[in-house]
Amino acid sequence: MMPEWAGRGGATGRLEDDMSTPTTRPATLDDVARAAGVSRSTASRVIARTGFASPAARDRVAAAVDRLGYVPNPAARALVRGAGVRLVIAVSGTDATVLDDPYVDRVAGTAARVCAPHGLGVALEWLPLRGPTGLRRLGEDRGVCGVVLVNTTQPVLDAMPAGLRGRVASIGIGSVAVPSFDVDNGAGADAVVRHLCDTGRRRIAMVTGPRWLTCAGRSVAAYRALMRAAGLPVRLVAGDFTAARGGRAALEVLSRWPDTDAIFAASDATALGAISALRGRGIRVPGDVAVAGFDDIPYAAVSTPALTTATHPVRRIAEAAATAVLDGRRVPPVTAFPSTLVARDSA
Repeated sequence: MMPEWAGRGGATGRLEDDMSTPTTRPATLDDVARAAGVSRSTASRVIARTGFASPAARDRVAAAVDRLGYVPNPAARALVRGAGVRLVIAVSGTDATVLDDPYVDRVAGTAARVCAPHGLGVALEWLPLRGPTGLRRLGEDRGVCGVVLVNTTQPVLDAMPAGLRGRVASIGIGSVAVPSFDVDNGAGADAVVRHLCDTGRRRIAMVTGPRWLTCAGRSVAAYRALMRAAGLPVRLVAGDFTAARGGRAALEVLSRWPDTDAIFAASDATALGAISALRGRGIRVPGDVAVAGFDDIPYAAVSTPALTTATHPVRRIAEAAATAVLDGRRVPPVTAFPSTLVARDSA
């Protein structure tokens, strides 16, 4: 009697053809386990090199991997190990719009390039200033391999959960447990203000960064120290690194101190906003008021007038911070990258 399955349109031949025809589907861990004659968990342990497996099982799994061309999924493997599949860029700010900052874009883009060879993704997270409670959730998330803090504040450092220890780096201030990577903006600010003084400016105002951002205070401290040492007046107006605030701050400076002959802005965006506002009032830059910034963003060299500024190696800083998190090795508690003056037409 013919077997039931043999009478269904010659199914026997089709089965043999299917088994001998190569498939374009990538081999899976189940395929490897089946071919090696072991359980899926045993195959997983052998491939991940964790846990016990007999020498014979290891040999059969290795042979199956070679024969099937199995490539372990790095994300799945990382999850099994609890190593995580993404690096989180956690940015402190007054609201979520801080994630739209071009500076954050540059940090995230650089981190993505560092993570790509490891099969890791990059995610952005906003940390509210009033309570960085998201850190606890990140510490409990097995998908997170590490965190790079941006715009770091002391409350953020104080709220660091134990689950993230050894997997965090800061772009900004750090702590004993969190290494910091940042530009030496104090030295950069000093170079810019000295340049303004050397070119004859004596009534120099500064538009600062956000007051809540501790690392922004280094530029203010450098400005204060140099002005006082030179016997010149200290003129400070609060800024927030944006062009819009830079424009308003420049007009505030002239309203409070009409004799101001130079403005040093804590960021290039702030400086460009100041130039736009001054020119809108018919004030010549640098003829009437010199303007200088900090960051040396690409647009600084092609603005009108070209902007005098100081360098800020964002990509090098972000690369170092991301690499430190992924490598997991001990690094110096503070790594400061130099900032140098770039003199152009605006001052």
